[in-house]
Amino acid sequence: MTVFSLVSMGRRAIVTLLCFGSRVLNSVYQHSSRPLQTLSQPRVGFKPEKVAVVTKTTRYEFEQQRYQYAGLSEEDLKHLLAMKGSSYSGLLERHNIHTKNVDHVVKCLWREGINVQVVKRGEYNEEVVRWADAIISAGGDGTMLLVASKVLRKDKPVIGVNTDPERSEGHLCLPVRYTRAFPEVLEKLCRGEFRWLWRQRIRLHLEGTGINPTPVDLHEEQLSLEQHSQAHRLTTMDCQHRAGTLHKSFSKTSLLPIRGLNEIFIGESLSSRASYYEISVDGGPWEKQKSSGLSICTGTGSKAWSYNINKLSEQAVEEILKIGKSVTGLEFPFHPDFIEKVTDEFNESLVFGPEDKRLFYSIREPIVNRVFSSSHQRGFASKVCVRSRCWDACMVVDGGTSFEFNDGAIATIGMSEEDQLCTVVLQD
Repeated sequence: MTVFSLVSMGRRAIVTLLCFGSRVLNSVYQHSSRPLQTLSQPRVGFKPEKVAVVTKTTRYEFEQQRYQYAGLSEEDLKHLLAMKGSSYSGLLERHNIHTKNVDHVVKCLWREGINVQVVKRGEYNEEVVRWADAIISAGGDGTMLLVASKVLRKDKPVIGVNTDPERSEGHLCLPVRYTRAFPEVLEKLCRGEFRWLWRQRIRLHLEGTGINPTPVDLHEEQLSLEQHSQAHRLTTMDCQHRAGTLHKSFSKTSLLPIRGLNEIFIGESLSSRASYYEISVDGGPWEKQKSSGLSICTGTGSKAWSYNINKLSEQAVEEILKIGKSVTGLEFPFHPDFIEKVTDEFNESLVFGPEDKRLFYSIREPIVNRVFSSSHQRGFASKVCVRSRCWDACMVVDGGTSFEFNDGAIATIGMSEEDQLCTVVLQD
């Protein structure tokens, strides 16, 4: 990063880092403690009668499905994967580990006399949600987000089990030791040795022209731009066939049948094209912006994409503080411990609790000139309204569900108490 690019970040960035630096300077060698997240008290024991276990699509299964219409044999698949630099045996091994752990969870539920329905992600729908008393996401964070997206009632617990702990992070899942010790999970639930954690979620209203409230379900493997656009075109044509006039049908406000647990992203489908839109925060004035897109996250999502959009590296912090020193004349101890402490303090300020009722918006790489402005590149809000001026844009919820969001579309993004997702935290 050049000095010129650092200076262009503006005085606010330098002042912010200097404030962090001054605060950290007094506590470099002190250990700070953070209060534990306040959680709701559990019911006295919880033992569901019916549980749906939703399993992820492994990479091995994905590759099989991808080429099933070509009639490839297993041997053909091995050669094809080798040509792409992928290991057939490695994918099969991870698939077997996942399958073994899913079987373990299901058998534990059966032994407790619980009625179990195992469904693949493609079979997971609202009917499965209605049937179950609780839902277990068997996979990683991606599967957990998929499962949560269709649970619209806050009295339906969702529990994540990481079925491949060595290769999957699983922030939204139970601690990895419970993957193999799943009987302990059921015992703790039965004895009431857990707490309910109510995760806030995003709800979306769409109105205006340039929208299509019919979702496009994106696979765990990212679709190419061509496939993504084709999916939207096919959905739009289908709606036109059924409804007659698309714009007339969708001019009224629609509450989308999905809730965002992590974040929503609004922007042009082609990432190299600037996204043009207008934004209003908490009922404030509309501001015309061009950027690489807009991200709006929950407290749960503040540790995910939003964090990586906004976090600073130690190199950037050190260079900014050096500029601050030259501008203000303040002295800072430029040793690694201090730089690390300042960096950590700033980055931790980007994270907030999953029960927090605020949204956090981030403008990615805003373009600022005499036409377009960005008064705040990021910040907290209760409601964000966005009017699209894009040509081939989408609004993506939790990286898995996409909605068309082109010129004339207006999205109102907020939260509601009734949209909270019920999850559990086990007591150690």
